[in-house]
Amino acid sequence: MSVHPQAMASAHDHGAKGDPHVAPGEIAVGVVIGRASENFDFFVYGIASALVFPRVFFPFVDDLTGALYSFAIFALAFVMRPLGTALSMQVQRRWNRGTKLTAALFLLGTATAGIAFLPGYATLGGAAIVLLALFRMLQGMAMGGSWDGLPSLLALNAPKQRRGWYAMLGQLGAPVGFIVAASLFAYLIGNLSEKDFFDWGWRYPFFAAFAINVVALFARLRLVMTREYEHELHQRELEPVPLRELVEVKGRHVVIGAFAPLASYALFHIVTIFPLSWVLLFEEQPIAGLLWVQVLGGFIAIGGVLASGLIADRFGRVPTLGGLALAIAMFSGFAPTLLGGGELAQDAFILLGFLLLGLSYGQSSGAVTRNLGSRYRYTGAALSTDFAWLIGAAFAPLVALWVCARFGLAFLGVYLLSGAISTVVALVLHQRMKRAEARD
Repeated sequence: MSVHPQAMASAHDHGAKGDPHVAPGEIAVGVVIGRASENFDFFVYGIASALVFPRVFFPFVDDLTGALYSFAIFALAFVMRPLGTALSMQVQRRWNRGTKLTAALFLLGTATAGIAFLPGYATLGGAAIVLLALFRMLQGMAMGGSWDGLPSLLALNAPKQRRGWYAMLGQLGAPVGFIVAASLFAYLIGNLSEKDFFDWGWRYPFFAAFAINVVALFARLRLVMTREYEHELHQRELEPVPLRELVEVKGRHVVIGAFAPLASYALFHIVTIFPLSWVLLFEEQPIAGLLWVQVLGGFIAIGGVLASGLIADRFGRVPTLGGLALAIAMFSGFAPTLLGGGELAQDAFILLGFLLLGLSYGQSSGAVTRNLGSRYRYTGAALSTDFAWLIGAAFAPLVALWVCARFGLAFLGVYLLSGAISTVVALVLHQRMKRAEARD
């Protein structure tokens, strides 16, 4: 059924001829849809990297080496993500936001479906590994291109006294995406034979990711291509700027924005992807059971994200993020003991880690992007996010697994502590630069 454009426009006019306006709650819906679909896709691949790909694509090496190879390919998406952002900004400047989003999500869906249909090493040999790496790089480029500016628009439209609450809404997409992905894998592992799971069962989550990406594409396009959104985005100057200009004028702020959320991003993988590979390789806990514990942790993380909005509105976003970085630093002191302390201790590690993750991750996005200014916020926020994932998360499973396997679990705490220190230092520098610019 088609709808006349004039009818759609009138439905959004709110009975007035003045400037169209989009409510923050409406923007939040678009942010949650986008983030949930992207995170579901991300976690489907991440869980498969720990549980499936070492056996399917690297059967010619030992289990630990296979897991390390798998995590190396996992990191490729984050390496390619800034390139995807840069190319997509050029597409948007030449055509429009809708064209950019369509191209990005079509690329993401194609790469995801390619992985779902990809034969393993037993069939294609080394070509299977090459194709897996290629599809992973395409996923990364697509993720970079999927930036729609809605998180920045949400931050700018949120009431001053409720900025923390609206900032956390978009972050709900991560635990929601993880819950769905982990539940799918847990169900398949628990209800299929080992042979069936590795032959074809693991492919179903990738088919689901493809379908969800298609639905999310149309939902997001329906939002960002309306007259109201276009007006708001243009009015707020949320448009691409040349990268050279951004680096010259606001390069320092982009770097600080990349380091500010590192405590959250380091913990992000340490409680989601890393435990699966560690337990599979070195512990005796059933993987299906561990996945269900992580699903419970995902629900705890949702509660933490919600609570972070209330805490941030009470104490401020930057102090909240800094305080939780210190909490993660304290958690790093006993995290190795918990993960290596048997099934109950491992479960405690997962649940406590997810609680801290929800509280910190809820305010990790855009806490320091205000210093970018309106002109540079759109491109600067996208690149800050890309580099934060690259620095704090891309190599987290690979480095953590290699270091812990070689030197012991104590180094897991060192990794988390380094992320917490990076966040605190970045926030201190942010406050100093903010005061200096205010004086100028």
